[in-house]
Amino acid sequence: MIETTTRITSSAAFADTKPHYEILDGLRGATALMVVWYHVFEGFAFAKGTGIDTFNHGHLSVDFFFMLSGFVISYAYDDRWQNNNGKHLTLGNFFKRRLIRLHPMIIIGTIIGAITFFIQDGVK
Repeated sequence: MIETTTRITSSAAFADTKPHYEILDGLRGATALMVVWYHVFEGFAFAKGTGIDTFNHGHLSVDFFFMLSGFVISYAYDDRWQNNNGKHLTLGNFFKRRLIRLHPMIIIGTIIGAITFFIQDGVK
């Protein structure tokens, strides 16, 4: 009989060994705000000559945000897949870590969206 064991590696084993670039976080935040601005004011797209049409290309920020986020995630995780100490991050552990990090925001966003929907008399 073959016995298999699952080793759980603490997050301390994957301590950041690379420099953190705050400018990339700033760019991601700025593009996220551009997207929010675009969604709030997209009804005023016809308002030429105002400050609104200057930021009315927020849909382009979505592409930039996704490209930048892909770079940041790959930069953060590239040396964790296999390092010299024999500690490695499996694909399942990667997705579990991403789910634990992102799922609370999805739940909170869903709750806020549902509350807003019902406050605005969305159900008749």
